[in-house]
Amino acid sequence: MPANFDLMGLALKCACPTNEIIYDDKGIPSVMVRLPKKTYAELGLGTSTAVHPAWIVNGVEVDEIYISKFQNIVHGGRAYSLPGQDPKVSINFDQAREACEAKGAGWHLMTAMEWGAIANMCKAAGTMPYGNNDYGKDTRETGYYASPSCERDANGKIQRVATGTGPLTWSHDRTPGGIWDLNGNVWEWQGGMRTVYGELQILANNNGADSSKGQGASSAQWMAINASSGALVTPNGSGTTSGTVKMDWVSNHCRYVTTIATKEATGRGCSFESVDQSGLGANAILLLQALGMLKYDSTAGAYDGDYFYFNNGEAERCFGRGGSWAGGAVAGVFYSHGTYPRSYAYGSLGFRSAYIKLPSA
Repeated sequence: MPANFDLMGLALKCACPTNEIIYDDKGIPSVMVRLPKKTYAELGLGTSTAVHPAWIVNGVEVDEIYISKFQNIVHGGRAYSLPGQDPKVSINFDQAREACEAKGAGWHLMTAMEWGAIANMCKAAGTMPYGNNDYGKDTRETGYYASPSCERDANGKIQRVATGTGPLTWSHDRTPGGIWDLNGNVWEWQGGMRTVYGELQILANNNGADSSKGQGASSAQWMAINASSGALVTPNGSGTTSGTVKMDWVSNHCRYVTTIATKEATGRGCSFESVDQSGLGANAILLLQALGMLKYDSTAGAYDGDYFYFNNGEAERCFGRGGSWAGGAVAGVFYSHGTYPRSYAYGSLGFRSAYIKLPSA
C-alpha cells in the first residue's frame, strides 16, 4: 500500500462524496464539507449569475470553500472539526479566531458571508436544518434526543450534545454529507461582520477568510456599506458615517436605515421575517441578503420563525448565529445575535472554522 494512501479519507469520500479530511500544518485532521462556487441565482437570491461574495477572496474567485462539518473543539490551541465531541465554549471572539488561524494559511473563523451563503442555500433547497434547540432535541421532533456531551442543567435537562449525533434533519442538506448543528446546540461566533453604534461593518467579500486581513477592533479592514450603491466605504469610527447602512428600532422591529432615530444600548429583538429597510438601493439590499441579514422571500413563515437581535448603542458588537440548546422555535440558520462584545465568553457560545485555499497574490 502506498505511503500516501489515506484509508480514512477514502472511507469518508465513499460515504460522503462532498466531505474531505483536511490536515493542518501539524498533520491533525478536520472533517470538512466542500461547497463549490455558487451564484446569487443558485442560492435563490434573484436571477444574477454573479458569484456570491463567499467565493471571492482578495478580489479573486475561488472554486470552493470548506466548512467544518461539526462545531469545533480546541486541542493544543487549535480548532478541529471532529464527530462525537463536546464543542468548545466559553471562548471569546478573538480567541476563537486565533484558534482557527493558528492552523495555517487559509484557515479562519467561519465568516458571516459564508454563513449567509449556507443559510440561503438551505432556504433555496428547502432543507432549513433542525437541531438541538430544545434541551437535546428540536422543538419539532419528539422521538429523538442527541447524545449529551456535558452535565445536565439544574433541572436535569440536556444542554450541549456531541457534535454530529443528531438525525439527518440536523444536517444542512439533510444528507450524511451535510454540515451539522447550524441550528442550536451552541451559538457560533462569526468573522467578518460587526456593528459600531449600529452601523453595520464588514470585510470586503470574503476577505475575512484571509488572516492577514485584520479583524481587531481598530483594523482598517472594516468597511461600512453605502446604502445607495452598496459600495464599501471607510467608516468614520463613530457609527455616523454619512449615507451608510445602520440598524434602527422602528415599530417594534429592526429596520436598516441611513440615520438612527432610536438607540437601544441593551439590545432589541424581533423576528427575522419582520426586519426591513428604508431608503436602501438594490445593491445594498442584495449584499444584506447575501449575508443572510435581510429576507429575500416575503412569504409569511418563510424563515421558520427565526429571530434577530441587535444592539445599536455600543461602540462595537460582534455576531453569533444559529442559537443554543435553549433557543426554542426561534433558533435556526437565520437566527442572529448581534449583541456580543468581542470579549464575551459563555457556556453556550462556540465557533466553527473554515478553510479556503487562498488565491495567489
